Amino acid sequence: MQLRTQARWWLFVGLLLCLPFAQARGHHSHDDAAISIVSLSGLPVEARDTFRLIKQGGPFPYSRDGIVFGNREHQLPQQPRGYYHEYTVKTPGAHNRGARRIVCGIVPECYYTGDHYQTFQRIRE
Repeated sequence: MQLRTQARWWLFVGLLLCLPFAQARGHHSHDDAAISIVSLSGLPVEARDTFRLIKQGGPFPYSRDGIVFGNREHQLPQQPRGYYHEYTVKTPGAHNRGARRIVCGIVPECYYTGDHYQTFQRIRE
């Protein structure tokens, strides 16, 4: 019985020691208020086309459109994995998918990035 009590005590102490690290993660999560807003009309025409396809459910021109966006950069508000999905915004002159994307949670919660996830703007219709 004494061993069990000691184990619980050390578990409690270990959890207390880890608490500051768990709280420190909060500085990575992005406050939605800090993300700038862009109107749909303020986006490049290719982004408006992609947004229209997202709202109508496709079909999408790129095979990776609709894949889960992991938010590893922690630029968007923290949500469970699988909440965000990304869609390619055609970049004129690019021979690959380019750097432009629209990332959506539950539509109409969508964000535009023109620099491959470094910065985002919330899209407002």
